[in-house]
Amino acid sequence: MKSRLSRSRTALVVLLMLAPLAALLSTAEEEPITLDPRLEWFVDGKLGIFIHWGLYAVNGIPESWSFFNGQISYEDYMKQKPGFTAERYDPKAWAALFKEAGARYAVLTSKHHDGFALWPTELSDLDVMATPAKRDLLQPYADALRAEGLKVGFYFSHLDWSHPDYASVRTKGMSTDFDGNRFAYPAPGTPDDPDSWERFLVFHRGQIKELSDRYRPDLFWFDGDWERDEEQWDMKGLRKDLLSWQPTTILNGRMKEYGDYETPEQGLPIFPPEGPWEFCMTINDSWGYQVQDHNHKPVRQIIRTFAEIVGGGGNLLLDVGPYADGSLQPEQVDRLKGLGRWTKKHAEAIYGTRRGLPFGHFYGPTALAKDRQTLYLYVFDIPRDAIAVKGVRNEIDEVYVVGSGQTLAWKRSGGAPWKNIPGILLVDVPEAALDDDVTVVGIRLKGPLDLYHGSGGAIEAN
Repeated sequence: MKSRLSRSRTALVVLLMLAPLAALLSTAEEEPITLDPRLEWFVDGKLGIFIHWGLYAVNGIPESWSFFNGQISYEDYMKQKPGFTAERYDPKAWAALFKEAGARYAVLTSKHHDGFALWPTELSDLDVMATPAKRDLLQPYADALRAEGLKVGFYFSHLDWSHPDYASVRTKGMSTDFDGNRFAYPAPGTPDDPDSWERFLVFHRGQIKELSDRYRPDLFWFDGDWERDEEQWDMKGLRKDLLSWQPTTILNGRMKEYGDYETPEQGLPIFPPEGPWEFCMTINDSWGYQVQDHNHKPVRQIIRTFAEIVGGGGNLLLDVGPYADGSLQPEQVDRLKGLGRWTKKHAEAIYGTRRGLPFGHFYGPTALAKDRQTLYLYVFDIPRDAIAVKGVRNEIDEVYVVGSGQTLAWKRSGGAPWKNIPGILLVDVPEAALDDDVTVVGIRLKGPLDLYHGSGGAIEAN
């Protein structure tokens, strides 16, 4: 009995370990997941621009975290207000640049964890009207994006380290002796104050409703949900409210279980999340402008990261950090323009595509056209020989270089087609056809992708 139970447990462990791999391997053969129509433009769009802009740009220090972590006092942090001028803020130029980069949407920090709002909120004095900028910064941003055909997104932090009622309760299960940060939790020994928390939730919902009613954003990008649990935030109720106010709004995943898509950041996933997802990444090492940070990623690194994301069926939300006057860092402008050269040339292999082949079929990222009849191969380096694609059973209509249309020579090698085991596709890519950053090879298939990823075996008939 004991050994049978042990064997059963072992079998269960093996099955659990193999389940994610099985799901990954089956991805390319399964029918596309049916999307909520609200998310169609988002999944097709692939590239967004993240903008972290707020008081922290004045001194060039970490956004909000600088006072939370004691790098600067809260009082000195707020002394940055007179330096937030927005005097060179040109949302039309922003929008034109984002479009040139190939973005289909943008997300601006309407309010970070510090509680400072970029719009004239009726619910707090901590807003743009308390600075020399003294005007609504969100409406011209929304108008400029829409004029360029881009979707409008707003970042909004659930938590608010400036609001007097925020640090009134602990996460459920915490002891009253818990010695947490004073901006987030009550002092040790102080009981929770549910009434204050309820007042904060009214404020929290009120500001979100202001954003929804005034600007009708296409996307809400929430953050800062980690200091309270799902029930304390009433995330289910918030989702219901948001979709009643604007039924087409997309909600990111930082709503506990009530968002529409996953949001990994900075560390590129090895195994892409299931369903819609978006990877947010800084161009240098900082979200907002930081005076000491000149470690901007090369254009080629950004493009290759983007190719991996597209191949995994995700979006890239690429971050810029404007100066306090509203102008953009020149190095970041250069990166966006460099990215735009590549996205313009390879648009057909980016927008509207779906995640590509499972691991093992091609040495690099791949993507599929929405109809699954064109396979795109992202070639990072100079091939020393023909590039190889394994497991494609389809007959081939054409193999070509995306962007130039140059036809490429190809052949099949090996295989046992009478056993429905295809040979390896070998494609010759001459060096003259290569892109400076990432080359994309298109393979037009006869019919939707028919993929083999079996283990092979003895051929008993020829």
